[in-house]
Amino acid sequence: MNEIKIKQTTWNLKPLFKNDNDPAMAKKRKIIKKESYKFINKWKKRKDYLQNPIALKKALDEYENWERYFEDGGDEWYYFWLRTRQDQNNATLKAKFNQIDDFANKIQNDIQFFELNIARIPEKLQRKFLQYKKLKEYKHFIERLFAQSKHLLSDPEEKILNLKASTSHSNWVKMVSGFLSKEERRVLSETGKEETKNFSEILALLDNANRKIGNSAAKAFNDILSKNIDAAEQEINSILQNKKIDDEIRKMPRPDSARHIGDDIESEIVDKLIDAVSKRFDIPKKYYELKAKMLGVKKLRYHERNAPYGKIGKKYSYQKAIGVIYEVFKNLDDKFAEIFINFVQSGQIDVYPKKGKYSNAFCAHKLISQPIYVGLNYTEELDDVRVIAHEFGHAINSQLIKEKQNSLNLDTPLSAAEVASAFMEDFAFDGIIKKADEELKLTLMMRKLNNDISAIFRQIACYNFENELHQNFRNKGYLSKEEIGILFQKHMKSYMGNYVEYSPGSENWWVYWEHIRSFFYNYSYANGLLIAKSLQSEVKKKPEFIKKIKNFLSAGTSDSPKNILKKLGMDITKKEFWNKGIGETEKLLYEAERLAKKLGKI
Repeated sequence: MNEIKIKQTTWNLKPLFKNDNDPAMAKKRKIIKKESYKFINKWKKRKDYLQNPIALKKALDEYENWERYFEDGGDEWYYFWLRTRQDQNNATLKAKFNQIDDFANKIQNDIQFFELNIARIPEKLQRKFLQYKKLKEYKHFIERLFAQSKHLLSDPEEKILNLKASTSHSNWVKMVSGFLSKEERRVLSETGKEETKNFSEILALLDNANRKIGNSAAKAFNDILSKNIDAAEQEINSILQNKKIDDEIRKMPRPDSARHIGDDIESEIVDKLIDAVSKRFDIPKKYYELKAKMLGVKKLRYHERNAPYGKIGKKYSYQKAIGVIYEVFKNLDDKFAEIFINFVQSGQIDVYPKKGKYSNAFCAHKLISQPIYVGLNYTEELDDVRVIAHEFGHAINSQLIKEKQNSLNLDTPLSAAEVASAFMEDFAFDGIIKKADEELKLTLMMRKLNNDISAIFRQIACYNFENELHQNFRNKGYLSKEEIGILFQKHMKSYMGNYVEYSPGSENWWVYWEHIRSFFYNYSYANGLLIAKSLQSEVKKKPEFIKKIKNFLSAGTSDSPKNILKKLGMDITKKEFWNKGIGETEKLLYEAERLAKKLGKI
């Protein structure tokens, strides 16, 4: 194909607003307020929609329209959230975001009665609503509300919890993240000279194949974490306490219950996943043993666990990476390629790292009426190509949902959120490795193993860490940075074993791991990758199976992941399902070990 035209490498936010001071913001805010209170005033005191399915259908149609255009502060909230991702330490942007966030929270507090009232429909009437055919498009939305009902509070109490969410959680998290993003250090760069690098750039250098560069970055990284650890200690204890209070008030049976309810997955299924992966920690231990031998060291230093084996031999320019990913998507399905090109050419990707920018890659989507945006920190490494495939799994998933579902089914439960990203990521790997000789193939296999080990075993080890962290906090009332560090290292050792050296400073790496602030998020990576491996297997056997996968990716929250996958012939309630996916990683490890022996690398 002809080279894909890249018009810009920063977000085009003009579909939302022209600039940070666009006068259209004030006009849109008035419209949001008007439409929100039009709905609130109409339905606040009515009870007919709680007794009559016909009335509920009318109310839900109007609510769906509100969520489509006006929920969560509309375009203004989304615009300033994105802008604060680009520049986390800009006080003006943070002030503007806080203003619209307060505005959105006020409306959310006033409109939340609607879902709370539906959730409290008596059980004897629930079947009547669920069987009403004209409510079919909203059926699972209603089912989820019914499932949450026993943990809901009164309307005034829910308002209080909403209002304290920023002060008791998100502001703490943003504080530490902001502190880290401000940091700069002099480190050895790939030019062979010391240069000043920002936090996200130092993070990228940790995995450098040149040990001197990696060690220099690790020293700087550990220094940054050490400088900010006292703030992180206060932060993590504050949000743990807030979580404990919320769980007690809501009568959650265990710390991760709220996550599972919100993700539309039974705790028993997650427990089977956690147990299946934890029992196979021998796989990552064998991998790190193999990697240490191949790199010619007795042990890998903690920061070297992701250091690549072998050399790729070239940089992947952003232009080159776009071409590689386009070819992968095109081979899978024309629709995937079409969505990808539209993103590239319409300015929906913020590509390169810069000071103050959020350091992780992500895909952002909010309302069904708004564009989806992807944030990268592209540094021309092969792993950055993988990251593009990963994030565009999310983007394609979100776009397909937007095109097929209503706004009440727009979301992807976390229990299914990482399936599309892992699916696309693995096919990108397959596309690259097909063109490789044996030396490069071994290099790519080791990197693929590294990613799988991280996504499956490291994330589950982190989930186990979180579980014990919450339990210990609830038993003691406060955890020192030293106690947290010991606990963190315990769980990292549990999956990495004796071929990784836990050097001083590695006990503090929980400080920057943002996912543990989005409580119990991490299981979704293992969950997603292992489901994706099953989907990949089916596509490789029957390419036409991609049509069924598109249906899965388009489903949103119209049904539970368990039920959607069951329609594809996959039963995630069985431990055997998870073991099958784990076995694929073990198979790749054995293949890499055989090839390493053949090439005389061990």
